[in-house]
Amino acid sequence: MDAPEPVQPSLNSSYVPTALGNHNTSEDEDNEDQSPSASLLPKPSSVPLAVRYSPEDSYCLVYIIFFLMGIGSLLPWNFFITAKHYWLYKLSNNTNPSSSEDQRSHLSDYFESYLVIASTVPSVLSLVLNYILVNRLSSNVRILASLFVILVVFVVTTVLVKVDVSDSRVEFFVGTLVSVAVVSGASNLFSGSVFGISGHFPMRISQALISGQAMGGTLSAVASVMDLALTKDVTDSALAYFLTADFFILLCIITYLLLPKLAYSRHYMLAATCTSAGGMTEDGSDGTVSRVSTPPLRPILRKTWVLGFSVFCVFCISITVFPAVSSGIQSVNKDSGSPWTTTYFVPLTSFLLYNLADFCGRQATAWLQVPGPTSRVLPVLVLCRTIMVPLLIFCNYQPRDNIHTVLFRHDAFPVLFNCMLGLSNGYLGTLPMIYGPKVVPRELAEATGVVMSFFLTLGLAVGSAFSVLIVHSI
Repeated sequence: MDAPEPVQPSLNSSYVPTALGNHNTSEDEDNEDQSPSASLLPKPSSVPLAVRYSPEDSYCLVYIIFFLMGIGSLLPWNFFITAKHYWLYKLSNNTNPSSSEDQRSHLSDYFESYLVIASTVPSVLSLVLNYILVNRLSSNVRILASLFVILVVFVVTTVLVKVDVSDSRVEFFVGTLVSVAVVSGASNLFSGSVFGISGHFPMRISQALISGQAMGGTLSAVASVMDLALTKDVTDSALAYFLTADFFILLCIITYLLLPKLAYSRHYMLAATCTSAGGMTEDGSDGTVSRVSTPPLRPILRKTWVLGFSVFCVFCISITVFPAVSSGIQSVNKDSGSPWTTTYFVPLTSFLLYNLADFCGRQATAWLQVPGPTSRVLPVLVLCRTIMVPLLIFCNYQPRDNIHTVLFRHDAFPVLFNCMLGLSNGYLGTLPMIYGPKVVPRELAEATGVVMSFFLTLGLAVGSAFSVLIVHSI
């Protein structure tokens, strides 16, 4: 791999090497000089003086709102994949909700693999659409429309919890996959738009958004475990579970509507408006200016292709084994009848531990940003994660129809491997995502955020195809 060209500072560049220094920063940036993110401080651009001095983020409200936006961007998908017991009950041949033994069916055995495909393929298309619309449709319209679509689909999913589908499992299966496809497309339009506008803010805001995404997975896993512990009936547990998702989606809508009312967020959106002058073109007839319909892709890719490749590989490897493989790993002591080895083993080891480790990895980027955006070490570390695929395959995954060898015959192994998978996913996936919008001219920051989200989702789409092949080959 050729070494990426060094990032040269320019008038519009959002990335400034530490060695060059800069003493004309705003008060907000001076505060960030004390953190490890000082190497990525925005360089002052030719914007009005009033824009270059920002107010404080009072009570960290903007940080909290973007954190909640992060939760909302991945929470719908996480709630779908974490409700494993509910989907097994709905799609199995067992019609008794109180029975602990579900009879196998083809739909329940491979549901998670189909779920991943249904969620990632439309996501790629939605992010292509998002890039095309980034200068044609305001971010407010894209974000709020996406959230309302997600809310409607989840309300319908909640209602179907109490509907008997024992005579129409195939129709329920298809309808669920369609719902997942719609929610995933809307979620990625939402997350790409939010990550795009976060590129106009200091890096701590982008980090808050990405940490919130990990918290969305953690909350869904915690909600699943609590519902299993507090409710014996599968449908009652799922009803409380999806109502929790409905509440958080509604909370995201309310908090996003509050964002324009805060001085801190208004300041950076004003700065974005001023610097977008570089993306204007003359109309030619009356001298008026109008926005370029589609942002230029070549200068973005020239600066961010290595970062985009890293993001692609991180999430491709992760989705290859999570959740399709990791959630199929059973306790080697399952026959003991203990609640730990039967009811709680998969929710705790596959979902909760992975998401907690993912959250810790993302949070670590707030204090440690190594390797840097131009380092060759970053893609090398990303490629080393491929070792996680065989490690999880040779745990006690069941059912095994082709590969009968189990090398790791202890429950501690899937615990360790899921933690390693989540921690590396959080840290190595977050670094290139927050670097991307900071190494391009400011007027391309929002479009770069969408491009980085596209690389992420493309990795999920390719990884989902591999996950199906792996599940069918084990």
